[in-house]
Amino acid sequence: MKSDNWQDSLAALRAAMGPSEPDEEPAAEETAAEEKQTGRLDIILDRKGRGGKSATIIAGFTLSDDKVSAIAAELKRSLGTGGSVRGGEILVQGDRRTDVERFLKARGLKCRII
Repeated sequence: MKSDNWQDSLAALRAAMGPSEPDEEPAAEETAAEEKQTGRLDIILDRKGRGGKSATIIAGFTLSDDKVSAIAAELKRSLGTGGSVRGGEILVQGDRRTDVERFLKARGLKCRII
C-alpha cells in the first residue's frame, strides 16, 4: 500500500506542476557557445622525440574535446593520414602543414604556419 501512496502523491505533484519543458535549451546555448572557435590556430612542425619522423601539430583550439576530435577525424580522412588528438591539440603524421592550412581555412578557421 505504501508504494501506491507515494506513487499517487508523485503523480499528483507532476500534474500540479504542469507539463515540463525539456532542459535542452541551456544545453543548446552551451553548445552554440562552444561551436565558435576564437583566436587563431597554430600549425607547427615537430620532430623531437619521434625518431627523426616529422609530425604536424595544430594547437590553440578553444572548442570542446568532442568538436576537436570531430575536426581531427575529418582532417585525417581527407588527408589520408594517421594522427591523434591529445590535450586539445591535433597531431597529424608527416609534414602536412600546407594541406592542414588549406583544410582549416576552407572551414572558416583562422590559422598560421609557424
